[in-house]
Amino acid sequence: MTKETRARAKSKAYIEYAIRDDFEQIYPLLQQFWPDRELHEDTLADIFDRGIGSDITVYLCAKRRNKIIGFCSISFRDSLWQEGDIAYVHELVVDESERGQGVGSALLDEAIEVARSRKCKRIELDSGLHREEAHAFYEKAGFEKRAALFSKILSGGRDSR
Repeated sequence: MTKETRARAKSKAYIEYAIRDDFEQIYPLLQQFWPDRELHEDTLADIFDRGIGSDITVYLCAKRRNKIIGFCSISFRDSLWQEGDIAYVHELVVDESERGQGVGSALLDEAIEVARSRKCKRIELDSGLHREEAHAFYEKAGFEKRAALFSKILSGGRDSR
């Protein structure tokens, strides 16, 4: 193997469906994604486990040499407006040290393919107003700004901005 081939193999990320054991490596990515929030690991692990066992949730991991460097969660629901199913990307995060190397694009491309394979009519997501770099990333990937998100905290809920 040449030096160039080793460098390419080292930089090549691959996408896999997440399994329960992946949560330990995903949790630090969620901490990067929401740095201003106090996260409750046990609660998130329970939610992650429910998603793993669900037929309406898919978790994807970007890995390099068995280390998780990116994560994407997708759910699916019926939509009367679309007259079919839509996919919704809830989280898409890439390790800070890995950004700008195509990992996020690979995760998003795979999310789109999963949605297509499930015959979804549309894929959607929301992104915090302050995440301008993410907005540019999604627009470059062909997403369009077309709605305003309204949110209300319910008792027992948490402000996630």
